[in-house]
Formats: sequence, C-alpha cells, structure tokens
Amino acid sequence: MPTIFIIFGFRFLFFSDDHEPIHVHIIKDGHEAKYNISPLEQVYARGFKKHEINLIESILEENSEVIVDRWNDFFRKEK
Repeated sequence: MPTIFIIFGFRFLFFSDDHEPIHVHIIKDGHEAKYNISPLEQVYARGFKKHEINLIESILEENSEVIVDRWNDFFRKEK
C-alpha cells in the first residue's frame, strides 16, 4: 500500500493492485474513505466526522496534482 503522504494523521494511499479511475484511500484511527480524483468525488466514507471530511476534501483539492503524479509514477503511466 504505497503511502502518498500523511497530513494531520490522515494517511493518503493507494493499493499496489489498484485500478482506474485514479483514486485515493484515506485512513485514520480505523476510519476509511475513498475518493476519485478527477473529478473529485467521494466514493465512500466510513466513520469520519463532517469536519474531517471537509478537511480531507480540502487536502485532496490542494494536492490533486501530486496524487496523479504519484499514481502515474507508481503504475508507470504516460502523463
């Protein structure tokens, strides 16, 4: 499970056998969420409070290019 980054204790990652569309999993304290990146869309969120979801979405918006670059680097896709 390649970690993209950890911010405020939220671990943003993807699985080594993941699939398109480009998406990221977020894990913290036993809670989990999944977001597609472009367009930004919540697939699911389990256990997070509303303010945590808002923070996660803000982090994703600010770092979407980093996430796409890391995805492409890991899966060796053309940009």
